[in-house]
Amino acid sequence: MPARSGRFLSTLLAGFAAYGLAGCDTAEPPARPPTERPEPPPAPPEPEPKAEAPESPPPPPSEESQYLRDYYRRLQVDLLAQGLLRGDGGGPDTPFTDSMLARNFVAIALFDESVPGTGQPLAEAKSARLRRWDGPIRMNVVFGDSLLPEQEVRDLASIRAFASRLSGLTGVPIAVEDKSAGAPNFHVLVLSEDDREAFEPHLRDLIPGIANSSVRAFMNLPPAELCLAIALAEGESSAYSQVVVLIRAEHPDLLRSVCVHEELAQAMGLANDSAQARPSIFNDDQEFALLTGHDELLLRILYDPRLRTGMTIEEATPIVQQIAGELVGGPV
Repeated sequence: MPARSGRFLSTLLAGFAAYGLAGCDTAEPPARPPTERPEPPPAPPEPEPKAEAPESPPPPPSEESQYLRDYYRRLQVDLLAQGLLRGDGGGPDTPFTDSMLARNFVAIALFDESVPGTGQPLAEAKSARLRRWDGPIRMNVVFGDSLLPEQEVRDLASIRAFASRLSGLTGVPIAVEDKSAGAPNFHVLVLSEDDREAFEPHLRDLIPGIANSSVRAFMNLPPAELCLAIALAEGESSAYSQVVVLIRAEHPDLLRSVCVHEELAQAMGLANDSAQARPSIFNDDQEFALLTGHDELLLRILYDPRLRTGMTIEEATPIVQQIAGELVGGPV
């Protein structure tokens, strides 16, 4: 069964609803009438310290989830045996020029190959406006009940490290699991198949007003899709306001990293894939597992202040070519 590293959906959200919870205070108990003071009773013996109850292990995976664990483990082994899932960032065997970099940027950032919000493929790729974040990102990470605590620790460390790298490349402030930063607008969900099957109400709570088409794409994700990102903008804006990234908990370590790198980077605004882009993770051939030097330049172009969110392909292309020329003087 062929597998794609991920799917990126972009849709529009008309607005958000805000909800609040009233607090509940308990009243003081009424005062008792004064009486003669009795002799104080003897102090009770110190209770024996109770041993802390061990954390209950996660429930065993369902047959379907176990099948996916085995399938993705075999898939990773097969891809590595073919020399794919490279982690070297590109090298002498993957040169590119400034014109190639500009061409790849236009194909990845300024085109769509699927219907926004549904993931359904278009008969022909169509141009799109420049999409990106215009404000800080407040990222929260949600783990399903199926994960072991030690796996959660590793995943959170990986996501934090990559978010810091993205922030450095783009200049966008990214706060991970920082409750003081405000309400989250970037949700990273690490869920097993069993977790995901029950997650629809939680997804609707995270993103009030999310399109039903996006919910269906999340709930009906086929095994061939390794991960998923859904980006939302308010009204007709091209500035992202909310993002949901799904990473399958069944993945072995390297495929988990593939999903972290590709989906989080695409959710910065590099929404498309291109078969011509190399060395790049924005290419469904899965040659590269991790963000490459070429991809870092794509992110730097995307957030260059000479570009504006919402630019058309005609407006952005000459500026992109100029920036690419400054970043790459020739073959790299």
